[in-house]
Amino acid sequence: MGVVTSPKQDRSRATRQRLLEAAVGCLAEHGWAGSTVSAVAERAGVSRGATQHHFPTREDLFTAAVEYVAEERSSALRALPSQDRRTVVAALVDLYTGPLFRAALHLWVAASNEPQLHARVTELEARVGRESHRIAVELLRADESVDGVRETVQGLLDMARGLGLANLLTDDTTRRDRVVAQWARLVEESLSSSS
Repeated sequence: MGVVTSPKQDRSRATRQRLLEAAVGCLAEHGWAGSTVSAVAERAGVSRGATQHHFPTREDLFTAAVEYVAEERSSALRALPSQDRRTVVAALVDLYTGPLFRAALHLWVAASNEPQLHARVTELEARVGRESHRIAVELLRADESVDGVRETVQGLLDMARGLGLANLLTDDTTRRDRVVAQWARLVEESLSSSS
């Protein structure tokens, strides 16, 4: 028998979800400076009081938003069917070039200058990094007991993050597609020769 929730709990969960999505959208579009609690509340169609009921501080709101981003990225990764490695490499890069990554990046930058955010975001990103690496290893069917395989997977994730950063300034899809194709070949060669 499943857990029964009341309509009030359902509304509260829906409000929280709208606030998190609005916070991610604000960060992605306006960065930290333009992402106030009021702006998020307005975007979500929620009162400031209701926002502060769910998230007492700005840091609570945006840290929760990045946790939400991390969960969404992990869910997207886990949802990928087991496919050829080239498709997996392209899907990993896609996760770093979309609005979820853009929102997380704005929070990283803010955390570098905001002491109250720094520890929370650092811990969160370490956890997200470990989870992303673990999922990538599974999707690529990589054997990390073989020398160099762990570094190959980590290099792929680092490269994907770099392409995500470059995408903030300009959409260079053609160049990115060539880089992804080359990395897919390198990953395939590296992981196939280690099997």
